[in-house]
Amino acid sequence: MRGQEVQIRRWKRVEYEQLVEKGVFMPGERVELIDGLVVVAEPQSSAHFTAVRLVERALVRAFGEGWDVRAQGPIALDDTSEPEPDVAVVRGELRDYVEAHPADPVLVVEVALTSVDFDREHKSSLYARAGRPEYWIVNLVDRVLEVRREPAPSPSAPYGWDYSAVEVLRPGDSACPLAAPAAQIAVADLLP
Repeated sequence: MRGQEVQIRRWKRVEYEQLVEKGVFMPGERVELIDGLVVVAEPQSSAHFTAVRLVERALVRAFGEGWDVRAQGPIALDDTSEPEPDVAVVRGELRDYVEAHPADPVLVVEVALTSVDFDREHKSSLYARAGRPEYWIVNLVDRVLEVRREPAPSPSAPYGWDYSAVEVLRPGDSACPLAAPAAQIAVADLLP
């Protein structure tokens, strides 16, 4: 085996969905497809789960009718990625996605406790490459909200793209989603 390169098999999103439908993964197993690789998602601590629910509640209030706020649901991001962000906001209603996962969320949110570095580097690059206009990280370690906007090419990023505008908001601050400009969401309302 010395000197031999490790071979990695990258999956297409369609193949990954077939694996899911055939029950290859255990029920409740938290995996997602990131740039062709099956990645195990962050474990659900009590604080993580509470923050996911708080974000979901705040975004439902902020966006209202005509929007589907999806907690931990798959997003058909591109041909090689089907992440399951902690919360995503998409146009339409729940039944609009019976036949296929949504592909164009206007806001993607990850809650990070042990995955802060991965979410900042890999998830940020992935969502920017897909042209998602806004990506938030609810950083439970530093108790801040990282708001990322303006996807742009970035040769040093894992997937060649990243966000050129990053703003760090503290518990006394408020965030205003691009797709719901009239909404003011208190950062403290997102933190457990």
